[in-house]
Amino acid sequence: MSARKIHSTKNAPGAIGSYSQAVSAAGLLFTAGQVPLDPATGKLVDGGIREQTTRVMENLQGILGAAGLGFGDVIKATVFMADMGDFSDFNEVYGRYFEGLEPPARSAFQVAALPLGAGIEIEMIARLP
Repeated sequence: MSARKIHSTKNAPGAIGSYSQAVSAAGLLFTAGQVPLDPATGKLVDGGIREQTTRVMENLQGILGAAGLGFGDVIKATVFMADMGDFSDFNEVYGRYFEGLEPPARSAFQVAALPLGAGIEIEMIARLP
C-alpha cells in the first residue's frame, strides 16, 4: 500500500474544515473541491460565473503546482454548479486552462447549493509523474 501525502499551498484558500487541499496516494493526486475564494482574503470573489470560474481554476493551478503538476496532468474533473444556465460561460473560461492540452474527462452537475453561496465548485484528480 502506498503512503498518503498531504499537499498544501498558500496559492489557494486554506482548508476551513477537517480536510486537506489535496492528498496523493497510489500515483494519483486528489484535490478538495475548490470554490471561488480569494486566498489572500478568504472571501468569495466579486462577479459572475466567469470571475468565479477563473478564481477556482487559479486555486486549482496553485494546488497542482504545489504537487509539481499542471493541468496537463489532470485526468478527471468534477464540476458542481448552482445554475446549469451558466454552463456556456463556465466552459469558455475552463477551456482556456486546457488550451494546447488534452482535456481530462469531466462531469458537471447542478446542485441545490454550494458553500458560502458560490456559483461553482471544481475538484480534480491528476496523475503523478
